[in-house]
Formats: sequence, C-alpha cells, structure tokens
Amino acid sequence: MKADLIVGIQWGDEGKGKIVDLLAQNYGVVCRYQGGHNAGHTIVVDGRRVALHLIPSGILNPEAVNVIGNGVVVSPKALIEEMAQFDNLEGRLLISDKAHLIFPYHEEIDRAKERLRGSKAIGTTGRGIGPAYADKVSRQGHRMGELEDIEKLHQKIMDYFETNRPYFQALGVEPPEGERLKEELKRYREALLPYVTDVTQYLWEVLERGERRVLLEGAQGTLLDIDHGTYPYVTSSNTIAAGACSGLGLAPKDIGNVIGIAKAYSTRVGNGPFPTEDHGLDGERLRRQGNEFGTTTGRARRCGWFDAVAARYACRINGCHELALMKLDVLDGFDRVKICVSYRYRGEEIDYLPSDLEGVEPLYIEMEGWESVQGIDNYRDLPKGARAYIEKLEELVETPISIISTSPDRKDTIFRKERP
Repeated sequence: MKADLIVGIQWGDEGKGKIVDLLAQNYGVVCRYQGGHNAGHTIVVDGRRVALHLIPSGILNPEAVNVIGNGVVVSPKALIEEMAQFDNLEGRLLISDKAHLIFPYHEEIDRAKERLRGSKAIGTTGRGIGPAYADKVSRQGHRMGELEDIEKLHQKIMDYFETNRPYFQALGVEPPEGERLKEELKRYREALLPYVTDVTQYLWEVLERGERRVLLEGAQGTLLDIDHGTYPYVTSSNTIAAGACSGLGLAPKDIGNVIGIAKAYSTRVGNGPFPTEDHGLDGERLRRQGNEFGTTTGRARRCGWFDAVAARYACRINGCHELALMKLDVLDGFDRVKICVSYRYRGEEIDYLPSDLEGVEPLYIEMEGWESVQGIDNYRDLPKGARAYIEKLEELVETPISIISTSPDRKDTIFRKERP
C-alpha cells in the first residue's frame, strides 16, 4: 500500500486542516512530516473551532493513529498544552524518537535575531523553529529519544551553552538555570516519553501490512520551502511533497496520491515578495471576508488574487494529481475576480516562477463574479461565474480541481469525484 499526501501550494494557510480532517475519516494513520508549532490548522466541526499546531489533523477521528515525524521540530511545552485538549491519546499519538526538540532558548535566539535584522527582518513567528533546525544541521540539537536519560541531556545542554558562550552573549541570551532546566526536562519526560517511538519502523510495517490507509500532511506551503520557496523569506524545512520522505523515513515509491491545497485567492503572512498582493479595498475585503488572521500568531495576513503562475509551479514540483480549492465563498459578492496568468519580469512577459520575485509585476485576466456559493455541496448548483472561475483555474494550473470548499464547516464541501 502507498501513503497519500496533502501539501499546500501557496504560502501556507491554505486550509489544509479542513481537508485532512475530512479525509482522515477514511484513513487509519495520519502523519505530520515537517515544521513546528509556527504552523496552525483551524478545523470547524459543527460550529466548534479546533486549533492544531503540532498534532496531526486526524486527531478528530477517534480511530486514527496520529504520527509526528522526525522532520518536525517539537516544542515540548507547546505539545503538552495541545495534548490537553484531547482525551485517550494512548495508542493514538506517536512521536518520532528522532524529532528534534525546541527549548525556550531557541525562541529567545529567534526573537533576538529578528531584532538585529531590523528593517530586513524575515517576519518569523519567534517560536524558535529556525534556531532549532539550525542546531539540528550543525549537529548541536537534541532529539525526543534523549528524554530517556535526563541527566545526560541536561549536561549536554549546559555544555552547549558553555561552548557557545560568546555567541549567546552577543545575542543577549542567558543560559538556563541548571536545576530549573532539570525539573523542566523531567516534566517533559513524564508527559511525552510514553508516546515516543521509532515511527519510521511503525510506518514501514503499516504500509507493508496494508491494513490501514496512511495520509501524510505538511505544514506551511510550497512557496515557503527552504530550497524551492521565495528565499530567504521562507520557513526552515522542506514543505514540498519530497519533504515527506525525509521527514518520516519513507521512500519515493511509498507515496501515492498527492493532493495540493490552494485558496481561491492568495495570502501570505510575514515579509517577502507577494506579486498578487492587493493593497487596496479588494485586499482588505478579502481579509475581512476570509477572516485572514493567523491561527498561531493572530497576525493579519496579506491578501491578493489567485496566482496561477506560482500555483502551476507548485503543482509541478509536488507532482499533484489533484487540487482542493478552499474558501471559494470568500469571493462571494465581487463583481469581478482576477487571476494572475503571467508576470512582467525585467521587461519581458514570462509564464514561469523566477528564482527572484522582487520587482515582478502580475498580469491579470478578469472574470465575472457571483452572488454566493455559501454551503453548496453539489458542483452543478454553483453559480455560473463560480464554475467558470474553477474551470479556468484548472486550465491554468494544469491540474484537476476535485474538492471545493464553500464554507469553513466540514459538511460544506463539494467532491467532484468519488473517493476511496
């Protein structure tokens, strides 16, 4: 059996949580493969809003096993707080023993570096994600499995501060107090160690047996990928489909159907280029109607029109077999809607995503708007303008749109093909 995969194809915040929650009803295992608690999924079920940051969205399926992979960086404090929302997690939550830990000092480093960047700040969430990944790559990080030996882990952390004392002094970051750190590590061990295991071996066995279907979910979106996004205004991990292999220990041959998630328009949080951003009344209207404020930070998202050039790039790099189009209802009531179909770049019109988006000018087509799609669950019942818009997007991104969300609620979703 192969594992299916859900991936965001914009700058994150595409609505992956709702789709994972919907599809997870038919999957026995749901896995998160990268990122940290800087990401957030908001799921609405029967009017109840649930915000998730580390735990996979399959947690709302009482039959699903939820896996946090080695590619995720985990804040023990944040995870413990999130776990408190749910009962009976035993056997339903597994955490990779290879997942790296985020400590409070990583958050301090993150915020200190942003301050030092001044006007050139990247716009991070300040959650310590980048510094934790930096420690991982520089072989100074600490992994979940190390919670088994608190004395050893404690000493390694104190040695780390001693070795890097000039660096921390320059940033104004104080080393943790020894006994307080030890007590903190004990709390982490007690709360989390029962869930820590070799998730790669677990997933190999699940796929080999074929008894449970497996769904993989990424955090953030393709355009925030550390290698293939709008660098340096990106996150610190590989958000694309390929990141699922390294982030869980799977082989490319283990990946089955790839579902890309996109909003019917575009948003971005933080700094960096955003070609289709609308700074006028339309952008403000999209923000208001879409309630575009970050699940994790509460920050207002920058809003603009659908960028078909960037979406086509993302579909190709992820190998998307199909797309889920989210928040179509946010475009309700616009007389005209725009789609970016190409860019003006260095005096030429291009239809591909350049490595440097600074100075790119979007070139649009306009289409007729519609009154309302709110709550519609049958494609034939959509207004003519909405159907035309969807079909034009399919043509431009060269990927079929098989799922359409017409409100935040789980039930208000159109499926254009039968799902297994």
